[in-house]
Amino acid sequence: MIKKLLFPLLALSILFLGACNNDDDGPGGQPPRDRGEEALAGQLEIENFLSTHFYNYEEFESPASDFDFIIKIDTLSGDNANKIPLIDQVDFKTVKDRFNSDVSYKLYYLNAREGAGESPQFPDIASATYEAFYTDREIFDGSPTPVRFDLTAVINGFQDVLVEFNGAETITSNEDGSISYENFGVGAAFIPSGLGYFNNPPLASTIPLYAQLIFTFQLIDAEQGDQDNDGIPSVMEDVNDNGFEEDDDTDGDTARNFEDSDDDNDGRPTRDEIEIDAQGNITFPDVDGDGTPDYLDSDS
Repeated sequence: MIKKLLFPLLALSILFLGACNNDDDGPGGQPPRDRGEEALAGQLEIENFLSTHFYNYEEFESPASDFDFIIKIDTLSGDNANKIPLIDQVDFKTVKDRFNSDVSYKLYYLNAREGAGESPQFPDIASATYEAFYTDREIFDGSPTPVRFDLTAVINGFQDVLVEFNGAETITSNEDGSISYENFGVGAAFIPSGLGYFNNPPLASTIPLYAQLIFTFQLIDAEQGDQDNDGIPSVMEDVNDNGFEEDDDTDGDTARNFEDSDDDNDGRPTRDEIEIDAQGNITFPDVDGDGTPDYLDSDS
């Protein structure tokens, strides 16, 4: 097994953390582009990139003893003209636009190594190294040291890709404060702007409007998310079971269930309306027998 030695995990916010894109006017009061048209334009730009670039797949196929399992992407030209293009090695999934259900995206991702540990679910907390760049390969962010971040706070495209991978099989804390990890997931995400920042990149960043984004990453670890600390794992607060957290607001108070410590807005915290035994098993009482558990029922 290949072993990786790095510094301790960092509890940081990183550039691609932040509010999800929306349909507000962009800088200068410019109205947003049509999401359907932008989805097609983004797909063409990404597919062109995938058709004209390759990654160091040969190193992954026959890794040297000191191989770092970092994805390196280069153009198909010169001595590399006969390499296998990324378009022939990537997978994709179809993802609905969060703001326009009539628009879907072809979200491409490269699975260089799946990993042998646990896989994160969409509202979990993950630790990963990463590098972020545009389709012209200009790097705009990255961390060679594992960063711990909340999947409900990253751009949707990165969230939707990371759940396709597994973390490390083993993680060991060393006496010098570093960690060692083995058999971790390695991949790349090719994210259209509609699943990225669309027309509202972070104000403090230099990310252009409507930029397609590429992330290479190593997924190290994942832990179950409970963002509001109400005792219910956030994955269980996806009440409509559609695989994302943005549209679950039982009491209509603008706080989504995964971030709402009182899910029915009755003045009693959710934590006081559920039961958790010593083994961590959760029971959802329904005192009035109406089929809605107390923590979602404002009149119980």
